[in-house]
Formats: sequence, C-alpha cells, structure tokens
Amino acid sequence: MLIDSSQDIFLAPQKVNGVEAQRARGTGGFPRPLHNEWGLSLLLTSERAGEAGGPRTTLLDFGYTPEALLNNMDRLGVEPRRIGTLVLSHGHYDHFGGLIGFLRRHREALPAELTLYAGGEDNFCHRYSGAPGQPAQQLADFGVLDRRELAAQRVNVVLADRPTVISDHAFTTGPIPNFGFERVLPGPVVEYAARDGIGCNAQHFAPAELQGRIVRDEHHHEHATCFNLRDRGLVVITSCGHRGALSSIRKAQEVSGVRKLHALVGGFHLGPAPADYIAQTVAELKELNPDVVIPMHCSGLGFVNAMREQMPDRLVLSSTGTRLIFGGT
Repeated sequence: MLIDSSQDIFLAPQKVNGVEAQRARGTGGFPRPLHNEWGLSLLLTSERAGEAGGPRTTLLDFGYTPEALLNNMDRLGVEPRRIGTLVLSHGHYDHFGGLIGFLRRHREALPAELTLYAGGEDNFCHRYSGAPGQPAQQLADFGVLDRRELAAQRVNVVLADRPTVISDHAFTTGPIPNFGFERVLPGPVVEYAARDGIGCNAQHFAPAELQGRIVRDEHHHEHATCFNLRDRGLVVITSCGHRGALSSIRKAQEVSGVRKLHALVGGFHLGPAPADYIAQTVAELKELNPDVVIPMHCSGLGFVNAMREQMPDRLVLSSTGTRLIFGGT
C-alpha cells in the first residue's frame, strides 16, 4: 500500500485465512514519515513458480499528488526499475494525480516500451465537483488526465474497455454492469467533450451523452484488477468500486470462469452509503464466502463496522505502508 487514505502506526499485524498483513512505518525515521492523503496507490508483485522472467510488478493507481507517492516509494524502498506495467482504475484525480510527476522522476528507470492500461476513453474526460447540469464555470475543477503529457513521457495507452490480461498474470474486468441492487453513489460530475486539446474523444460516446451538458458520472469506464491465485481463488481489487463491489466480483467471476473468491481488496465507495445499503452489501458479500475482505480508501467506517458485526473473522485492516502477502500453494 503505497498510499491509502490514512495510516495507523499502532495497527497490529494480522494473518487471516492465509493472507498476511505486515505493517511498515517506512525507513528513514524522523522527520521523513510516510505521507497519507485522500487517494490510493498499490504496488502489485506476483510470481508464478518456475516461470522464466521472474516476478511481475504493476503500479495500480497513483494517489492524489506525486509528492506523497514519490516520498512513500522512497520510504518503503520501492525500486522503480522493477515496475513493468501501469494500470489506472478510473479517471478521478485522487487515483491519477501522482502519475505524471512519477513519470517525470522515474521514466528512464522504467521499460522503454511502457504501457498504461486504462479502463476506457472517459478516463480522459474532465470532471468537476458540483451538481449535474451546471455550466463548467460555476463548478469546482476536479482535474483531467492530459494524454499529451503521457505521450511526452513515451507511455503507450491501452483502453482496456474489455477484459484484458496484464503482464501474463493479472487481468482486468473490462466495464462492470449492474448485477443487482447496487447503484453508483453521488460523486464528481463529468463532461464528455474535449476543449483546448484536453478531454475525452467524443467519438467514443453515444449522441445522448454529447449534448454539451455536464452530467452525473456513471463510471462506465471503471474496471477492477484481478488475479486468480492457484488453489485459493480470485483476488479482486476494486480501487474505488463505484460500480459496486459485488458487481465487480461477479464480473471477475464471469470473465475468468472462476467462482471461488479468495479476497476482495480496495476501495468500495461505501463511505457515503446509508446504513441499510451497507448492511445489504455485507450480507450479500457474506454469501460469496470470501476468505478475506480488505477495505481501503473510500470504503468508509460504516462498512468496517458492518464487517465486524457480520464477518469479523474475515476482516483485514489496511493502512499506508501495509504489505499484503497472498501465499499460493
């Protein structure tokens, strides 16, 4: 966990159903602590026994600022040269804000052929904080990922708008449909247009989306990153899970053909959800029988409390600097 939204230096290590959570404060000591901010960044390393080429390392999301990301990489001893692939879960600033600064610092240490897997074209749309239907000048800017900056850093962008294999080990779900009661909870609004060379390509959207209005963001572009851990089952990483944690799991099951859920990891975007919605989510999650559930970032205290009530023996807590170890057999 390079960046989570908080850090608890007193959080004890855990070992639950074969998953180990180690806690780190970072190296260097005072006055160089790990930094926390609203956002998420995960360094994923996977290894298949006996496979040539060694472990695969992917950087999934980049936090809100490069300052926090670069500081924590340094404090946690991350070697950028080991990173082979980049994945962006969705187009919110608290997930891509650190990307360009990271590339400016470390691009030469990364592979010459570097790919960023992004969920869809609307990763590049402009987003604002406010209500749908208002003109842009009346809204607070929530940022936009400028693909020209990525081109300048020699990054190849792949729109993973269908299930996609990542570095031979991981896979992304592609777009996540609604499989049940879940709905996209309120958040920033989006503009499906390009202005002054920045924004999303209108060719990717339906005419109804291109009426010149700033509209509610339904996160059609968001995808989850997953692994199938041998003899254990799926590890589903939702990052923010705006489309629904349960729907993300079911899409991962559908595209992989694997039913067993080993772990649900990431932000579940239940911080703004009412108590009855959270309770239903946890009840249906319990029916899926995960070995562990690891909430992060935007999952919310209400979800953690509901887990403690319904599945206390499956809950693993996260914190900036936590190292999660999933052991295969």
